[in-house]
Amino acid sequence: MSGFNRRKFLKKTSAAASAAAVAPMLWPLPARAQWNNQPEKGAKLRVLRWSQFVQGDIDAYMVNVKKFIDKTGIEVRVDREGWEDVRPKAAVAANTGAGPDIILSTNDDANLYPEKLLDVTDLCEYLGKKYGGWYPVCDAFLRPDGKHWIGVPLGSAGSMMVYRGSMLKAAGFDSFPKDTDGFLKMYKALKEKGTPGGMALGNATGDGLWCNWLVWAFGGKLVDTNNKVVIDSPETIKALEYGRELYANFIPGTLSWLDPNNNKAFLDGQISVTNNGISIYYAAKNSPDPKLKEMALDIQHASFPIGPVGVPTESQLFFNQMIMKYTKYPKAAKEFLRFMMEQEQYDPWQTAAGGYVAPALAAYAKGAVWTSDPKNTPYRDAVKNMRPAGYAGKLGYASAGSAADFIVVNMVAEAASGAKTPKEAAERAQKRAERYYKV
Repeated sequence: MSGFNRRKFLKKTSAAASAAAVAPMLWPLPARAQWNNQPEKGAKLRVLRWSQFVQGDIDAYMVNVKKFIDKTGIEVRVDREGWEDVRPKAAVAANTGAGPDIILSTNDDANLYPEKLLDVTDLCEYLGKKYGGWYPVCDAFLRPDGKHWIGVPLGSAGSMMVYRGSMLKAAGFDSFPKDTDGFLKMYKALKEKGTPGGMALGNATGDGLWCNWLVWAFGGKLVDTNNKVVIDSPETIKALEYGRELYANFIPGTLSWLDPNNNKAFLDGQISVTNNGISIYYAAKNSPDPKLKEMALDIQHASFPIGPVGVPTESQLFFNQMIMKYTKYPKAAKEFLRFMMEQEQYDPWQTAAGGYVAPALAAYAKGAVWTSDPKNTPYRDAVKNMRPAGYAGKLGYASAGSAADFIVVNMVAEAASGAKTPKEAAERAQKRAERYYKV
């Protein structure tokens, strides 16, 4: 294993990222939208957001923060934490009524404490009208009652298959498999060639979402449309049996992998295929290291294969932006999010991040970043095509709690590793989920 340090490396790509943050491409907007909001005098804001996985994200984000400060005179402090650390800090802030004014979090965390969040319906309606509307999945995450928005959608770090084209070809595959049968054959062939793949089976907030895909691909689901827990099902058992076969061909160690681990393993040349956002490709493409630049030419992206259900079952990492109800400056907080979501700020940020965050507003799918490099295009429609967490039920405290407790990921890990039989793992997941989905 090399001494490659992913986070230190990404910092070195700042210059390239800054170069990407050019003036936004202008396109006709579908409707005129009116926004009237006067921030409080003397307002100060504190923002807590997740740490960047691509340096261009935070560089461009902070440029936009400075623009906001210069324009409004409102002081803004931005703190960053890992995904796994934002969730508990956000929960503490919600329960104690003190902390950051604005929190950028993941998946359906907002549904853990909706009554603690500021109603941002006016802001979301303004943005939706101006920028082509929100993709339907945004309603599931942040408009739980079908009327009021409890947060502003930011987008999604699309979870796609990232692979080395040359290694797949050496294993006998001219293209990425379209179905789960071919996917398993590919993993077996790669292992036999000494170029295995691997996907996270630890409590990884983003990369562990492949476990949702696995269960859904075989027709399983955590709950039905009535929010009744149904994870202990024949369909889930079939998914777990398949997962056990798949895991047998993983590189050792994936049971403890968190979100950074597969990035490092891929960039170190230890694995040939994994699921990830665009950050692996971004890091290789922008690296000053000739070996990583050469690797970037070999990196390809593809959608997850389709399972026996016969339809795509994509699970992506959704990003929300929440304004805490306890804030002393609700109008300033809304103004900050409005400013950051306007095209003049959002498009350069999206571009600088290299397409790491797929848009939640339809108009932003027209951004040049999605076609300037064809390898970016598969990530463009992540929000448009994703299934919401907690499928097929309604999102709320139960779905958010189950996701935060990694019930599905743990179930897959237990069955795949042999720690439990598929039936035992499904039974345990059923009991754990029923604690959240109380009848």
